[in-house]
Amino acid sequence: MKINLNDVMYNVEQSGSGFPLLLLHGFTGSIETWYPFLPILKSQNIMIDLLGHGKTESPSDRNRYDIQKAAEDLNLLLDQLDIEKTDVLGYSMGGRLAITFAVLFPNRVRKLILESTTPGLKRDFDRQERRERDAKLANKILSEGVEAFVRHWENIPLFQTQLNLPDKVREQIRNQRMQNNCIGLSNSLLGMGTGSQPSWWETLPTWSFPTLFLAGEWDEKFCKIGIEVASAVPNGLFIKIKNAGHAIHVEETEKFGTIVSEFLSNDKVVEKLK
Repeated sequence: MKINLNDVMYNVEQSGSGFPLLLLHGFTGSIETWYPFLPILKSQNIMIDLLGHGKTESPSDRNRYDIQKAAEDLNLLLDQLDIEKTDVLGYSMGGRLAITFAVLFPNRVRKLILESTTPGLKRDFDRQERRERDAKLANKILSEGVEAFVRHWENIPLFQTQLNLPDKVREQIRNQRMQNNCIGLSNSLLGMGTGSQPSWWETLPTWSFPTLFLAGEWDEKFCKIGIEVASAVPNGLFIKIKNAGHAIHVEETEKFGTIVSEFLSNDKVVEKLK
């Protein structure tokens, strides 16, 4: 269904029953990211194509993509769906949006699950450097088109472990990425990129909701971030997933779905999984 959120038409899908779970995909992703897990999750699943992705509109104004504005859209979505509180699961860019949402609207979060993501870059210099890199990549998307960018994106070091996936799975991922458009992807990098988001590290000790951080063992950068996040959050847990890189939900689908489902359904699962 299409829902107007602050003058942008978002594509939203719902499935299942139980406590609400808001699912936020990564950069170049879409609602389709979560389809394999729907039979496993015992939740009222709320899936949304994030701004500039999938079947959601792609405004030409880059300022509309500010990550805090995107979080405000999610807050309005919950209002329109008459949902007071929800669990939130975010992957990569969607994880950074999940963190931003949790910081701005903590009373609406029951449990938070973060996959291969970050609360941001701590130093101004690093954020500026990242913004410059993302701006170059955004221009590359506009000048060369989605197909060329997808070829580039699927071959960056972050996704090298996905070369071990079956050809059919890799083709599905490529086809899904190809459904996006230049303006949406470019503006998402400029507005919601790691360099553009605030650093939320100092807020972590104030979080009262249980937080699970998942990272693949081959993704050393995000394993280190996950350990630091889980240590800073009062009720935080980090789990390293064997035989996986950045996209755990693709590389270890069944294991990922089982851990997520157990964490959401069992209040004592934090101790159980340690």
